Amino acid sequence: MIKAGIIGSTGYAGQEIVRILLGHKDAEIVWYGSRSYIDKKYYEVYGNMFQIVDDKCMDDNMEELAEKVDVIFTATPQGLCASLVNEKILSKVKIIDLSADFRIKDVATYEKWYKIEHKSPEFIDEAVYGLCEINRDKVKNCRLLANPGCYTTCSILTLYPLVKEGLIDPNSIIIDAKSGTSGAGRSAKLANLFCEVNESIKAYGVTTHRHTPEIEEQLGYACGEKILINFTPHLVPMNRGILVTAYGNLKEKVTYEQVKAVYDKYYAAERFVRVLDKDVCPETRWVEGSNYVDVNFKIDERTNRIVAMGALDNIVKGAAGQAVQNMNLMFGLPEEEGLMMAPIFP
Repeated sequence: MIKAGIIGSTGYAGQEIVRILLGHKDAEIVWYGSRSYIDKKYYEVYGNMFQIVDDKCMDDNMEELAEKVDVIFTATPQGLCASLVNEKILSKVKIIDLSADFRIKDVATYEKWYKIEHKSPEFIDEAVYGLCEINRDKVKNCRLLANPGCYTTCSILTLYPLVKEGLIDPNSIIIDAKSGTSGAGRSAKLANLFCEVNESIKAYGVTTHRHTPEIEEQLGYACGEKILINFTPHLVPMNRGILVTAYGNLKEKVTYEQVKAVYDKYYAAERFVRVLDKDVCPETRWVEGSNYVDVNFKIDERTNRIVAMGALDNIVKGAAGQAVQNMNLMFGLPEEEGLMMAPIFP
């Protein structure tokens, strides 16, 4: 039985890790970390856990936690994991970090986009970028895992086959993405109040969103060169979900069958990536509450562009579900263990 500790268990991603691990036959949670709710019972923070989780919330003492568990999930703001991790801890426990602290390999790029100093750059090269469908073999043997972001997971998986096979000019990529409000976290923010969000949609982080360099870096690895993209996120009035619509210039004329074969090459054997039937567009409602990513594409012969689309649940495959999927790989378990919940609807 894998003993797990969660630092940041009372955020949206943290509580989703709790929900998933409660149904995982090979893992148990022994530490519910939360700096904001120390000594408060977990179900008092999340009423859905009444008579399910009776444990009290504890602090974020990673040194002590490393002595008690096999894996630590850090579902915390940028900078915290990097400030806590050290060689002594990593020699005892595996860490799955849901922040951006170890996702970007260039320290200067991280510090430029996140506006903070990196506290443990010596571990960046070692950290594995945990996009399971692409880095599965590397994930299996790592001790420090950088769990990808929600926008990035959806964007990369939507475009990866096209970029990897050289079907599109990677520097022509434009990504239009939309997220539910849970993507902004649980802390109180004026812009996320019901009256501010309801009956509205808005772009934000235009040309400056912090997931941009992460997408560029990973798609750059796929095509073997550094690339620049346009990425624009939008906030929509729903709880969960990411929808990506991405555009790229085709290098040559292709048929639907040719492109479908490329997607099937990479995803036909993947449990959690579903390539939809022809002309069916991904919708967030068909992945909500699940670890699935739905992808599809449409060729625009008139402009010689391709429109690639993807949808996922930002808290599950975009955060907690992917973290558990990575944990399964790191401990030699079936990749889908604890994650075979069907999407919920309505």
